[in-house]
Amino acid sequence: MTFRRIWLLIPATGSSRGIFALPLSSASAGDDDYFLTYKSKGLMSREEYNLPLTAEAYEHLKPKADGILITKDRYVIPEKDGLFIELDVFHGEYEGVLLAEVEFPTEEAANAYTAPDWFGEDVTYSTRYHNSTMSQGWQTDYCSLRSQ
Repeated sequence: MTFRRIWLLIPATGSSRGIFALPLSSASAGDDDYFLTYKSKGLMSREEYNLPLTAEAYEHLKPKADGILITKDRYVIPEKDGLFIELDVFHGEYEGVLLAEVEFPTEEAANAYTAPDWFGEDVTYSTRYHNSTMSQGWQTDYCSLRSQ
């Protein structure tokens, strides 16, 4: 079981992720590593499995992705108490979207965490920022809000 909280960061002016028909599944590529990820239903806490793929298997699955192929760079930033911030900088359809995610050992630790000042809105309990939702194309709403 993983416990995660996610924050939307103030928009700023290598990897890709495609969602497949299996419930909450995705394939991703970054550098020379390829994975098929399965995530159970849930918001802050859910099961997650990362299964390694070959480059050939990833390239075979990629055209079968449902919806938009999500592209982003992920930066891992050391945080207090042995935690890490995973900063996702989106490209393509979601250019300008920034999300920070922190994974915790327990639900209690997740609830007790005080985010850094540079984090924005806590969107942990919004499915809007799940890759499975984003692959279906809400980016036009985001882009119109961003330009206001």
